[in-house]
Amino acid sequence: MAAGKIISVSELSVEIMLNDVSVKNRDILYTTQDNGDIRRFEVIEIDGGTAVAIPFESVYGLKKGMEVEKEEKGLSMEYSDNILGRVFDSYGKLIDDTNIEYKHEKSVYRKPLELSEVKNNGEILWTGIKVLDFFAPMQKGFKMGLLGGAGVGKTVVIKELINNVYKGFGSNSVFVGVGERSREGKELYDELKSGDLLDKICMVFGQMGDNSMSRSKAVFSGLTAAEYLRDEKKQDVLLFIDNIYRFVQASSEIYADMKRMPIENGYPSNLETLISEVEERINSTPNGSITSFQAIYIPSDDITDEAVQAITQHLDGQVVLSRKVAERGIYPAVDVFNTRSSMIDIEKVGERHYRLVGEVLRYMDRYEELEEIIAVLGIEELSLEDKLIFYRSRKLRNYFTQPMFVAEQFTGMEGKYVKIEDVLNDVEDILSGKYDDTDESKFFMIGSLS
Repeated sequence: MAAGKIISVSELSVEIMLNDVSVKNRDILYTTQDNGDIRRFEVIEIDGGTAVAIPFESVYGLKKGMEVEKEEKGLSMEYSDNILGRVFDSYGKLIDDTNIEYKHEKSVYRKPLELSEVKNNGEILWTGIKVLDFFAPMQKGFKMGLLGGAGVGKTVVIKELINNVYKGFGSNSVFVGVGERSREGKELYDELKSGDLLDKICMVFGQMGDNSMSRSKAVFSGLTAAEYLRDEKKQDVLLFIDNIYRFVQASSEIYADMKRMPIENGYPSNLETLISEVEERINSTPNGSITSFQAIYIPSDDITDEAVQAITQHLDGQVVLSRKVAERGIYPAVDVFNTRSSMIDIEKVGERHYRLVGEVLRYMDRYEELEEIIAVLGIEELSLEDKLIFYRSRKLRNYFTQPMFVAEQFTGMEGKYVKIEDVLNDVEDILSGKYDDTDESKFFMIGSLS
């Protein structure tokens, strides 16, 4: 017996008149076209005897009167060692010309861990990227956001984190591409393959050209893969999401098509619930952890955007990439004043690291003020103390630039990995005046001073 028939088709959704068949939210329905193609869609809302569903692909070819059937299971993702070295689409289908002979799939939707199951005390996770390790260190089980507008380097930093942390982590990882360029995904795939790292990572893509349904489901399939590695393999997993804002954007498109009343900037009224459903699944247990790095696009460079704020409230730290910093040629283009981490605490990183961060921020803050004074009066009007702060701050600013391994082919500079001990020593030496007679250009795009 058919589950129902299509009674209307809009740009992103279809409305189905249901028969006497039990159908609930997130069930999968499908219809078979005249040419034999099967078109699937997921139920998102039920109102009496009708259901609103979102097609997996476009609505092209769907029309009124087409009968729909119900699948036995909902949206599922492979839940076995077969995820490693493979590339999946948002719906758990392989897109890398490989196949899995014996599938073991699991629903991409599951409840978050109970509070009693969560463990938050992991060891510190150093990245080898100076500006991140110094201003925003993280630990296993952290949720770290990488915030920035278009073209400021979020994806480059994500790739460098994969290169540095993933290589030294000795565990498996999951990369989720949500609404980003397919070209960048292919480049990442080729880089991992050439570096013999592909067999340790699972990749899931909902690409920029895909419809809203695809872009909104990629993160759930990626989470399911990460949970398998944490819960069944008992591993410490790295989860990379590029870009979590695109998940919100795709969901907004779906709810707009359903004529749901939005809040400001067109976001759905259940924005907080949508984000919580994702973020609350990224947690650690006594047996394993999920450490996530989430790129977050900032629309119109407005960090107070409602969706950005809703995401960041779940994070343990954030690294903000600034267009103003990038325009100065400083890469990674980190805004140190808006970058933070809950690890910057005396009891967690130690008194020395904590003190140096405070001192560097004091120098940088005064430097911003001195730039305005110099623009009006000239540098000769500064006191000796202010001159030292000014020149040492410029050296510190240059010091926190760094050649990236993943950008070697574009910059011609060899990538550098810098240990935190070297960073602390170098910063201390710059602040103490050891390098007062060294030209500031010597500090630009280097590794450690030692």
